[in-house]
Amino acid sequence: MRPAFHVMTKPVGPICNLNCTYCFYLEKEQLFPTTENFRMSDEVLETYIREYIAAQDVPEISFAWQGGEPTLLGVDFFRKVVTLQARYANGKRITNAIQTNSTLLDDEWCAFLTEHQFLVGLSLDGPRELHDRYRVDKQQKPTFDAVMRGLGFLKKHKTEFNTLTVVNRANSQRPLAVYRFLKEIGSGFIQFIPLVERKAAKAAKALGLDFSEPPPLDKYAGSAPVTNWSVESRQYGEFLVQIFDEWIRQDVGKVFVQLFDVALGNWMGLGSSLCVFAERCGAALAVEHNGDLYSCDHYVYPQYKLGNLLNQSLGEMVNSPTQQKFGNDKFDTLPKYCRDCEVRFACNGECPKHRFIRTPNGEPGLNYLCAGYKRFFNHIDPYMRRMADLVRAGLPAALVMDGLVEERSRQ
Repeated sequence: MRPAFHVMTKPVGPICNLNCTYCFYLEKEQLFPTTENFRMSDEVLETYIREYIAAQDVPEISFAWQGGEPTLLGVDFFRKVVTLQARYANGKRITNAIQTNSTLLDDEWCAFLTEHQFLVGLSLDGPRELHDRYRVDKQQKPTFDAVMRGLGFLKKHKTEFNTLTVVNRANSQRPLAVYRFLKEIGSGFIQFIPLVERKAAKAAKALGLDFSEPPPLDKYAGSAPVTNWSVESRQYGEFLVQIFDEWIRQDVGKVFVQLFDVALGNWMGLGSSLCVFAERCGAALAVEHNGDLYSCDHYVYPQYKLGNLLNQSLGEMVNSPTQQKFGNDKFDTLPKYCRDCEVRFACNGECPKHRFIRTPNGEPGLNYLCAGYKRFFNHIDPYMRRMADLVRAGLPAALVMDGLVEERSRQ
């Protein structure tokens, strides 16, 4: 039994007011051909909140609301959310996070979010010219100004926020411009998500084919298996290296980059707090607007559907043999090339959805981002060792910056 697990909640399903070029979730509308209203019903919402709290034997329960664009539901939907959470909390502390493009935020929204201590994840891909490259609205118009207007409301109401940046073919070429911009707008906690979209998926969508299941791994593992807006593997590694080199010299303890924090945990032998770098997964699921529960947000396909909240227990689905196998497969299907890798402890093959190329000796199942991660994890190794030693000694990791200053002065 899992004492705790995480569910990404899709209360509005795949519906969004934007039409980002690279969005993988908009196509999920095809899974619900008869659905006209993608709003999570009162029955599903109450069942989900009650069972999500009751099924976890931990003192704090974290809810994550995403889409599509969850703010399309309006503030009153989330007023109902916090009322139900209070009703079923049973002494547990409840926290909420909402991922948004921020274009619909206003005074009412941000006053509510601040009052109820929602953590807002702001989707922002860098300065104007980089953000607008792929993040466009339904009329293919740029969205940067609308996003920044929403950010203004967050700051006005002192709403806690962090940023999520999709690292793509364009912004990966300018890592420091992206990093410095995010710092300038006041993001103290930064998440980077690599964009890897298979051409097979895009081709099927363009042809109007049924894309209700992921493409076979081997069939599309050719020389160019991804779209031209996907980040290149080596460039992703270089993107992370350049940002890390600036962060390690001046921002440790001031700016928190999720990937760097997770890496430190692995270097300390604590295991990964992020599923993509964990040895096994399966504790991060997704629930759709109609109550359907899926093994993972990136595996919302019919064969990965575990059941529905209205006729099956959430706890039973999370702890089912099917879901346990899904989580164990991450480790069990790791190629020998990965098992023997010097940075396997930090990477663990990353996310299975990216494992569609072959190893140098022809074994299937290598992660598309392997070259980038090898570059990055090997580069940060000496710094991570120093920070791990500092933390074990009861000292702040930020003291690593003092040591680097001393080294430079002696050179």
